[in-house]
Amino acid sequence: MTELKLPSIDYAALSPILIMLGTALLGVLVEALVPRRWRHVVQLTLALLAVLAALTMVVLNADERIITAGQALAIDGPTLFLQGAILVLAAMALLLIGDRSVERGGAFVAQAAVTAESADDRRQAEGRNGLTEVYPLTTFAIGGMLIFVAANDLLTMFIALEVFSLPLYLLCALARRRRLLSQEAAMKYFLLGAYASAFFLFGVALIYGFTSGIPGRTAGVDFATIHAAVSESPASQVLLFAGMALLSIGLLFKAAAAPFHVWTPDVYQGAPTPVTGFMAACTKVAAFGALLRVFHVAFTDASWDFTPVLGAVAVLTMLIGAVLAVTQTDIKRLLAYSSIANAGYLLVGVLAPSRDGLSGTMFYLVAYGFSVLAAFAVVTLVRDSDGEATHLSRWAGLGRRSPFFAGLFTFILLAFAGIPLTSGFTSKFAIFGPALEGGQAWLVIAGVLTSMVLAFPYLRVVVMMWLSEPGESTPTVMVPGGLTSAALMIGVLATLVLGIAPAPLLDLATGAAEFVR
Repeated sequence: MTELKLPSIDYAALSPILIMLGTALLGVLVEALVPRRWRHVVQLTLALLAVLAALTMVVLNADERIITAGQALAIDGPTLFLQGAILVLAAMALLLIGDRSVERGGAFVAQAAVTAESADDRRQAEGRNGLTEVYPLTTFAIGGMLIFVAANDLLTMFIALEVFSLPLYLLCALARRRRLLSQEAAMKYFLLGAYASAFFLFGVALIYGFTSGIPGRTAGVDFATIHAAVSESPASQVLLFAGMALLSIGLLFKAAAAPFHVWTPDVYQGAPTPVTGFMAACTKVAAFGALLRVFHVAFTDASWDFTPVLGAVAVLTMLIGAVLAVTQTDIKRLLAYSSIANAGYLLVGVLAPSRDGLSGTMFYLVAYGFSVLAAFAVVTLVRDSDGEATHLSRWAGLGRRSPFFAGLFTFILLAFAGIPLTSGFTSKFAIFGPALEGGQAWLVIAGVLTSMVLAFPYLRVVVMMWLSEPGESTPTVMVPGGLTSAALMIGVLATLVLGIAPAPLLDLATGAAEFVR
């Protein structure tokens, strides 16, 4: 009789994940047990304390380099760096989610089941307190992202993908205003996300088949087995290439890379703006964390085969994001296509065959996350009687009506454009330099050219804000509450500091840029 041995689990190393998932479960109990009038304060405080506690454990685990939980999770430098990034950016997103001073009742619908455009819907939009289920949903999503960047096998990665995706589908449908647009965005995201998950799972099956037959090894989908199979498996290479392609579809969908980007503009426009910021920052960190681990650990010996394909995807992504951003008339859709273009730049870092490329990509994820959350914080403030005024024509003359916030938004747009002394410049330099040294000059040239094209829509918004006269349709800029002010100032200061003095974060990323295999 074979003795059953349980896998060893390092609970301290997994504590950030356990804290976030435990808090999410506790948040569900809060919804059931705490009186309605106290739920908002209790849930927001609980979520922020959980993020702070998880971040503290990430710092305490800084020297941890292990594979635990039955080889399912790897706690190493990239894992801890990316988990820290997710938690810091998630804290900023929670501040935006929790603010109820900009719009009475908050950005979220008071009752999710209310019929869109009905009399009840109009009444709830006038100021009833938004539902607080958004907090456990958000903490579940954060917990799933922490698992996603630590996953050491494809099945664990798939489970984590679903854990953080399903709450996001729900969060996208909960906007207080423009309910039909919000529900349409959620439905598109859900359907396309389901297809992407199916592609990912089919890819897992093909990779499992490819790993069978290795001398001295059993078939599996952990990254060590896959790494060995790439050079040793007698199975057909067709299984490997098809499996890699299908896995890439699932991961590139989350990263908003072309041609799997079509959901991004509609979802960014329709979702509640704090959720859009959360997705733009944290989901991108999680998606590229998984891409880095899959291609730098599992498939590293097949880089000769996947680099040209992923390089073509990167160029296509940069091109589509830059060109279509020029045509946008809605600020949230413009930021969506900006996010798509930035996914292309990040793919350049993924393909840079060096430790500097890995560290540069991680630095870029953090720098972009701060900037994009600050941008969406400003978007929440520009409002009229119908809510957020996102059409670009409404922003004309905003610099004269509210020079302070227009100045902050101008600075953020200049960072997106990669102007020196902003984090956008240093982050692009951090990924283009290693790519150039690694022989990927064609990707760098494409990145520079598309960056020049992408600068046009940013500068167009700047010109509209400062050189146009405010009209009757120019909206007002609301005075932000403490939570939105904190998120905005953190984002702007980080964008400035990472542009002027990026060395500390770059050194931290370089020190963390080594996977446990």
